Amino acid sequence: MSGSVPSAEAVLRRLEWTVLRRLDGALHGDYRTLFRGYGLDLADLREYQYQDDVRHIDWNVTARLQTPYVREFNEERELSAWFLLDFSPSLDFGSQAVKKRAVSIEFVTVLARLLTRHGNRAGALFYGDRVDAVLPARNGRRHVLRLLHELRSRPELPGSGATDLARFVRAAFALIPRRSLVFVVSDFISAPGWGEPLAQLAQRHEVVAVRLFDPAEMELPDVGLLLMEDPETGEQLFVDTADRGFRTRYAEAACRREDEIRATLQRCGVDALELATDDDLAEAILRFADLRRRRSQLAAGGGLPAHLGRRRPAPAGAA
Repeated sequence: MSGSVPSAEAVLRRLEWTVLRRLDGALHGDYRTLFRGYGLDLADLREYQYQDDVRHIDWNVTARLQTPYVREFNEERELSAWFLLDFSPSLDFGSQAVKKRAVSIEFVTVLARLLTRHGNRAGALFYGDRVDAVLPARNGRRHVLRLLHELRSRPELPGSGATDLARFVRAAFALIPRRSLVFVVSDFISAPGWGEPLAQLAQRHEVVAVRLFDPAEMELPDVGLLLMEDPETGEQLFVDTADRGFRTRYAEAACRREDEIRATLQRCGVDALELATDDDLAEAILRFADLRRRRSQLAAGGGLPAHLGRRRPAPAGAA
């Protein structure tokens, strides 16, 4: 066997055979639930009913008639999807053979191919320490190959400070002109303050947060003395992972951080899918399909159960 790096064509063909074929056999008629078009033509007005999407309320008509009315639209079949891709240094972490960056690349490639096979368009914004590249939304297999090439050719960045997701999301707000399905693909390890711009983005677009993580970020194994390095800042620290108390404190801090991220995403009103470096990609996308289906059913009826879209191991010592 040659040790050469496989081409983008070879990688895409592998994903089509190993992931997309499984999805084709499992999704059946759920594609329309996964990816809905957005109508721009007003078709009708009617009185608000329980479980209607409150975002469709026409407040001018409601104020005049003193009764809530919602707008109905003719749905467009074509959908534009955008991937907001965080390639900051923390994405280059992986405790085993697979890094978070690799999980991001495969997820984006599969979703882009699934979208473009049905005539939809996919584009991408790339973030390292700033938005440094934009791939316009287009369709077709050749476009997915170009996207995959861009994903695989991204260099690893040296640590230069904390990631600023707030700036990334604000840039996306200005660069994506029409209502779209937006995937924010990140580990959400960032300076605080990204919640407000993400909520604003979700008011204009349908947003899905794809949260990347590695099991070692949740719970440290007992491997004795370990040199830990912050990939964002380069700061290093020797720790004793044999110390059970230290491992417990680490797991508790990780759980608090995860709960903060989770609560912020819920406040922003976005769906969330979590992908681990040891996850099965097809199963993760099927979880996403289940999330979308339940999201559609619940609509304005109180939000999603908190566990949807998550496959997070419980920290050691957690209740």
